[in-house]
Amino acid sequence: MKTTYVKSRQITCVSEPSTFKKVKVTSPDIAQRFARQFYHEDIELYESMFIMMLSRTGMITSYAKISQGGTAGTVADPKIIAKYAVDDLCASVILVHNHPSGNPEPSQPDKDLTKKVKIGLGMLDIKLHDHIILTTDGYTSLANEGLI
Repeated sequence: MKTTYVKSRQITCVSEPSTFKKVKVTSPDIAQRFARQFYHEDIELYESMFIMMLSRTGMITSYAKISQGGTAGTVADPKIIAKYAVDDLCASVILVHNHPSGNPEPSQPDKDLTKKVKIGLGMLDIKLHDHIILTTDGYTSLANEGLI
């Protein structure tokens, strides 16, 4: 019987560590300000989710776009989130997505994804540091809300 090998897929991060100014995340406010560079006028058009990977000292080492959806939601696959985190060998991650509606409150699917990602990454010894929801005028930190 002949053995067949499948070529593995490679997913790379949007930005390599040397191509952006490193930022140390010491608060949700710093994280949300950094994340706003991912969004432009599209923050009010459609939902997108990004992941920011952090070192043990809290420095953002890389980031990547996880998904882009429609006006009322986006689908984020926890396996893709874990892949980016493992590839980066990061200590923790921050999830960020926007709500085009302008309502920064987390929906039940937002809470469910947060819980699933926290449990999954925890098994890999990677901490879910925060999940931030952005709007044009504000943000909500699920960590600050006690939801992580």
